[in-house]
Amino acid sequence: MELLDTLFGADLVRAIFSDVLRLQRMLDFEAALAKAQAKIGIIPSSSAAAIAARCRVQQFDLTAIARAAATSGNLAIPMIRQLTKLVAADDENAAGHVHWGATSQDVIDTGLVLQLRDAMSSIEKDLAILSDILVRLAKQHRDTPVVARTWMQHAVPTLFGLQVAGWLDAFDRHRDRLKQMKKRALTLQFGGAGGTLASLGDRGLDVAEALARELHLALPEMPWHSHRDRLAEVATTLALLSGTLGKIARDIALQMQTEISEVSEPAAEGRGGSSTMPHKRNPVSAAVALAAAIRVPGLTSTMLTAMVQEHERGLGGWHAEWDTLPEIVQLTAGSLHHMIEALKGLEIKTDRMLENLEETQGLIFAEAAMMALAKHIGREAAHQLIDAASHRALAERRHLRSVLVEDVAVTRYLPAAEIDGLFDPLSYIGVARKFTDRVLAEHRNVSPTGERG
Repeated sequence: MELLDTLFGADLVRAIFSDVLRLQRMLDFEAALAKAQAKIGIIPSSSAAAIAARCRVQQFDLTAIARAAATSGNLAIPMIRQLTKLVAADDENAAGHVHWGATSQDVIDTGLVLQLRDAMSSIEKDLAILSDILVRLAKQHRDTPVVARTWMQHAVPTLFGLQVAGWLDAFDRHRDRLKQMKKRALTLQFGGAGGTLASLGDRGLDVAEALARELHLALPEMPWHSHRDRLAEVATTLALLSGTLGKIARDIALQMQTEISEVSEPAAEGRGGSSTMPHKRNPVSAAVALAAAIRVPGLTSTMLTAMVQEHERGLGGWHAEWDTLPEIVQLTAGSLHHMIEALKGLEIKTDRMLENLEETQGLIFAEAAMMALAKHIGREAAHQLIDAASHRALAERRHLRSVLVEDVAVTRYLPAAEIDGLFDPLSYIGVARKFTDRVLAEHRNVSPTGERG
């Protein structure tokens, strides 16, 4: 099924997890293994050269490998068989050194780690792009008042810049998580049949060190064949990221509703249209991000469940990861790509935001009035007076300001001029600007790789 790939994925990351690159990264492991062993004298240099020359996916029959995997149980066995035949056609002696001392899981897991490294690089670059967009929006709308909503209802005034700063703050945390996760997850897998490298005698660790250098991967303290916390952490880290992307998508979709209409995804030919209703402008990017936020947690649950693996080699749990983790990565990358497109050209309707602040005819300022009155008569008494005034305003369909200025119990303490000032949205935003500034200042301390200074 490829028809929906461009909708739910990102082109670069989708290519990274293509069949071609999956096999190529496994072949990269085999080439690096041969080179590493030649460098420390385990196999002849001529064998390493012959093996490396054949580790190009274009020389392999992928269809035959796929069919053979159905009976062999994994892709590595038929791939190695083909590689051995190809090398033998050039150098019979070198063919005997193919896959020397390794096991199928070494090839498959390390190949996956190489794919993950490429994918994480792409995701980090997109996160940096998205963060730059949010910095611009937060600065631009540092003083733009908008309705804060709790339980989907009008609460108090806030600033759109603060809302954006909340998104940015979360992404800075995600960038930090990705950096920490990469340190643990992007590690070599090389342990041989039972995780002891017994087939290499007392040179096993030497080969492992040379192989890690060849692939530019970290060398773990020991092989991790049946300890899957590294890959589970990749899944959970991306699940958190997809969740934040989904939260932003939900906010945008709600604010795009006709009745609210405070923001809109960018307009473009063929974007967000309806097959039958010409007037519609649907939140396409938000839909993709929300779909990912719905799907990724379930897939992540599979990765967590798959951690319970038997002894030195998992039966079924390992196999369950093969399609699951790439799908998590691709869905998250696709969500991120779509939200960049949405936020890059997000249409922000400040006039409509002001109109919505007046939608309740001043009731959104009820807490401001209560707190001003509470300074004179205490919070509970003030709450009762403003609550009664609010109900009266609703029943009589009047603005809360006009009800308050007629209420002698209120004007005894608050003159009309002071009451008028309470209904300015920017008069009741607390330290919203300071919060925004704090996020922007902290963001400046985050390096391009997510490290905080």
